[in-house]
Amino acid sequence: MKTGVFVGSFNPFTVGHDSIVTRALGLFDRLVIGVVGDQVHKPDMPTADQRMQPIIRLYKDEPRIAVKSYDGLAVDFAKAQGAHYIIKGVRSVKDFEYEREQADINRQISGVETILLFAEPQYASISSSMVRELQHFGRNVDEFLPQKK
Repeated sequence: MKTGVFVGSFNPFTVGHDSIVTRALGLFDRLVIGVVGDQVHKPDMPTADQRMQPIIRLYKDEPRIAVKSYDGLAVDFAKAQGAHYIIKGVRSVKDFEYEREQADINRQISGVETILLFAEPQYASISSSMVRELQHFGRNVDEFLPQKK
């Protein structure tokens, strides 16, 4: 069974993240969405469980998807899940450079490969931080959050 992991803080999980998951499902038999655990100390960061619950609800009818939290390195999480691939979304050149460097180091230290999926054009400007900022100013962000399928 070919397993991939899609990791992130997902604060919150956006339509862009959902697009990556949907596209990655065509590449793998099983996809584990890894939500960074509570060791990340960012102001006003919801707990891992709070960030996981909307993702679990979204994919509850998709048996090929599991949602789990993890602490530590993404490559260690991937290996624990029996995955040889980490999936990452890329929206821009800036994202690409960051993810390329991460992918090189991850491959060197673990042999785990990274697959970069480019954002669909309509999602290229959507980020979790943009959604959080809009929420902070009282804007409705429903259009940026995936709805139950």
